[in-house]
Amino acid sequence: MTSSSDPRVVTRFAPSPTGYLHIGGARTALFNYLYAKRRGGKFLVRIEDTDRERSTEDAVKAIFDGLSWLELFADEDPVFQYARAARHREVVDELLERGAAYRDFTSAEETGRLRDEAKAARRAFESPWRDREPTVDDLSRPHVVRFRRPLPGRVIVNDAVQGEVSWGNEDLDDLVLLRSDGTPTYNLAVVVDDHDMGVTHVIRGDDHLNNAARQALIYDALDWPRPTFAHIPLIHGPDGAKLSKRHGAQAVHEYAGMGYLPEAMRNYLARLGWAHGDDELFGDDQAREWFDLDGIGKAPARLDFDKLAHVNAHWMRLADDDRLAKAVLDVHLARGHALAEEDEARLVQAMPFVKDRARTVLELADQTGFVLGRRPLQIFEKALPLLTGESGERIARLRDRLRLFASWDVFALEAELKAFAEEEAVGFGKIGPAVRAALTGDGVSPDIAKTLAALGREESLGRLDDALQQTR
Repeated sequence: MTSSSDPRVVTRFAPSPTGYLHIGGARTALFNYLYAKRRGGKFLVRIEDTDRERSTEDAVKAIFDGLSWLELFADEDPVFQYARAARHREVVDELLERGAAYRDFTSAEETGRLRDEAKAARRAFESPWRDREPTVDDLSRPHVVRFRRPLPGRVIVNDAVQGEVSWGNEDLDDLVLLRSDGTPTYNLAVVVDDHDMGVTHVIRGDDHLNNAARQALIYDALDWPRPTFAHIPLIHGPDGAKLSKRHGAQAVHEYAGMGYLPEAMRNYLARLGWAHGDDELFGDDQAREWFDLDGIGKAPARLDFDKLAHVNAHWMRLADDDRLAKAVLDVHLARGHALAEEDEARLVQAMPFVKDRARTVLELADQTGFVLGRRPLQIFEKALPLLTGESGERIARLRDRLRLFASWDVFALEAELKAFAEEEAVGFGKIGPAVRAALTGDGVSPDIAKTLAALGREESLGRLDDALQQTR
């Protein structure tokens, strides 16, 4: 096992900018980040934008926005793979000189026919140019450059997650290194960039496991040391099927919009396929201290929205009230609510009494609607009878009593409400609904003592006065 402090360790997250940063990519980034940070190493980001037709600026922005929201910041400026094409071609020239690559002049149509024949015969495709020397005239024709895999033999990868994995070289084809237009291909570019960036550990999804065989051969052909490969099982949906759009949000920014906190998402993602004993709830410092590759399981992890909400509720309870109030204010604004200048302060005051009732910021916004009500509140029609007759007289007595009450501490309020109910010789169930209706209009709020504390003394008494005025 690598020591807990090894500055030579370099990991990288290398997404393709052909779409948003999905939850699987976010977890890969997190695992790379945690592994490097535990060892005092470096975490780097590389944008693999060699597919010019599918790569977009919007996708690049979405990737960096997602990483920024998760607070996974690289230790150096990002590398853009397309800008390194000249270096990739330089390495191909070296492979040609070493005899580890060759020029293939077979047309696309002929290659397709030969590949179909090889598939039918259950063997790997092999170009007729593998052992032919091109003439001067040949060199003027369009062609690709292929890697010449060594035959016979096996390539063995000691994967830090999957264990020893091997492939027969005869089962691998001679992959294209340079296309006919001179652009480098994925497997070549990845090897060159990882080598040049000093990457020591390649931590990625196990859908790349077969690429490891081809990439390992390229490393060997160049006499470059291989990095440690660690291929993580993919994330599946709650039903065990491969994660897809039908399972819900996948883009990281969508989780932000659904009301999850970044620290909760980091906590949840860290446990999605990795474990440290039975620990479920832990912060960033603990994750950096504990994370290691031997804690990653071999079975696919399942996305569990209930567990994510549970983790998020935990971190919301610990979150700063000012921060939560700002987030809730943004939700109310997005919902089209007209807000006043003092509303943020009112939300900050209410946060300690409502945040333990919600699992997401969106739910917290639902729970805080009563705080932002404008006086006089419109009393819910079904609640009006609760504020008339004997019940209304009781609420008036409670209002008068609360006017004389010096402390507005929630625990003192609980005791005062209990004492009032005992003096009235009724259970609090006979009082609570009417008080709640007067304080909130529609009856949605925490328990009465917390509602009073959340609203504050003057607002609470004012709302009780308004409600009694409406029912006279």
